[in-house]
Amino acid sequence: MALEMASSRDATTGRGEGLRKDGKARSIFLRQSKIVDLVRGQGFVSIDALAQTFMVTPQTIRRDINELSIKGLLHRHHGGAGLPSSVENVGYTTRKMFALAGKIRIARLLARHIPNEASLFLDIGTTTEELAKALLDHDRLRVITNNLNVAVILSENARFEVIVTGGAVRGRDRGLTGEATIDFIRQFKFDYGVISVSGIDGDGTLLDFDYHEIRVGRAIIESSRKVFLVADHTKFGRQAMVRLCNIREVNALFTDQAPSPEMCEMLAAADVKLYVADEPSSGDLQPTVGKRLKRKVTTSGKDNVTQS
Repeated sequence: MALEMASSRDATTGRGEGLRKDGKARSIFLRQSKIVDLVRGQGFVSIDALAQTFMVTPQTIRRDINELSIKGLLHRHHGGAGLPSSVENVGYTTRKMFALAGKIRIARLLARHIPNEASLFLDIGTTTEELAKALLDHDRLRVITNNLNVAVILSENARFEVIVTGGAVRGRDRGLTGEATIDFIRQFKFDYGVISVSGIDGDGTLLDFDYHEIRVGRAIIESSRKVFLVADHTKFGRQAMVRLCNIREVNALFTDQAPSPEMCEMLAAADVKLYVADEPSSGDLQPTVGKRLKRKVTTSGKDNVTQS
């Protein structure tokens, strides 16, 4: 009996500690999200001002700024934080891990909107790589991509036809860009084109850092019957230099948190469907595992909100 009571107390204590840790993590997340919003609104905010606003120590704010700077959401300055660079993206490895749970939820939600035996294009991006994993249990897809990471993932399903575009390989993320990529894409008409971007401006402009990647994106849009945009919540309000198009030109947006009311109104007015995968489920942090079969790769050189 004593042993059972001790075990019960241990279990209760463990649950309590888990809840406290979850509450602390959520508090940090909310504070950091508000710090990003303040910097985007003001351009620069001092450490002292942020410490007073959130009633925490300057050391705590410095830790927040360091973490947000590593993620590419802010630029660390002496005495404060400013807007991140609009001309240089965050490294691939950092982008791959950042907002991973949200990207996995987005990918699983979008995968439910891709029927078997469809043709689709998946572009360069860490979210499209998660989508490739989420699609592995589909049947008889024909996928064209300029992302070598996506091609390797999808090639595990022997019932897929995976076609890789031509173009120059970017070593940092194994993406293919250039005139050969664009010319290859223009030979096709896809059922679905799935694109990602580096930022979404307040007026709906879709932005990226790489001019060459933007030109490939335009070709994907023009060659797709339906265009699906994947973007986690950190992309809203993020600055980048090169303009792709306006969000009104896509058919649907898949994200992990509802955007601002103004953005929702803009999407509704343009008849762009909004799908929000904002409900975590068990295993959200685990990559989707699909079939592991023989490889086959072909190379060539409303309310307008739907929740998961």
